[in-house]
Amino acid sequence: QVQLVESGGGLVQPGGSLRLSCAASGTIFSSNTMGWYRQAPGKGRELVAAITSGGRTNYADPVKGRFTVSRDNAKNTVYLQMNSLKPADTAVYYCKIDNRYPEVWGQGTSVTVSS
Repeated sequence: QVQLVESGGGLVQPGGSLRLSCAASGTIFSSNTMGWYRQAPGKGRELVAAITSGGRTNYADPVKGRFTVSRDNAKNTVYLQMNSLKPADTAVYYCKIDNRYPEVWGQGTSVTVSS
């Protein structure tokens, strides 16, 4: 069955960096847009970055210039490089195969930005 496993989160100071990974098994997503989402406590899940099968990227305004999404189709993995982190980036981060049903979400990886 399809599984998505997010990893790489942790506790970092403001201005620090983290690199998140999302590895898929049970499916191949090379032809799909992949999205990174996050959910802060008490808030809904929001799209923060996406990358198409051809490598085009889009970012939510709050993360533009700070986050970079990339993919390695040979490894069936997508990445999110997060730089210049702010406390507002604190959330659980998830990845998803866009326009694929039924939707599959992993456990997510927690990112906390605090002094």
